[in-house]
Amino acid sequence: MSADPASALRFACNCGELGGEITAKGVSSGTHVVCFCPDCRAGQLYFGQPDPAPGPVDIFQMSPEYIRITKGAENLAVMRLGPKGLFRWYAKCCNAPVATTTSSMKFPFAGFDVARFSDLSPLGPVKTRAHVPQANGKWKHENVAPAVLGMIRRVIAARLSGRWKQTPFFDVVTGDPVVAPHVISLEERKALYD
Repeated sequence: MSADPASALRFACNCGELGGEITAKGVSSGTHVVCFCPDCRAGQLYFGQPDPAPGPVDIFQMSPEYIRITKGAENLAVMRLGPKGLFRWYAKCCNAPVATTTSSMKFPFAGFDVARFSDLSPLGPVKTRAHVPQANGKWKHENVAPAVLGMIRRVIAARLSGRWKQTPFFDVVTGDPVVAPHVISLEERKALYD
């Protein structure tokens, strides 16, 4: 990756009320991916972001331990597309998507929305394209190894070191999300996929 190993990467929501940084280790160890899946698109639409279709949502996969919220943590909120859906974290001040995580801090994974960065060059090139639509109506992954191997490597390292407990999204004592998730209704969900 072309990232400067000595540099953290700043991020902010659309209105600037929530902000922070990805540490230098987070930048150098993450994987730049794009995803065409309906859920990633639905998340963007729910938050009132521009419709990415037919293009993908641009994501930086990383370990949550490297995400530091330094401003406006009270603006952090989370929604789910269904009762068992991923946690989609956002800035409630302006509905800017921030990151997607699993529902458990024990699986330390974050897909950070790259629209929060003003400079994408430290992220390096896109390594994996997920759920790429095909002419036959199906989809396939392109060059999935960097995303999968990177995630496995980061999860194992975080679990073995205990760093999985360092997350801005979950309470380290209870394991609960730092704010209660809002699960959207079935009607809301259906509207996002139409």
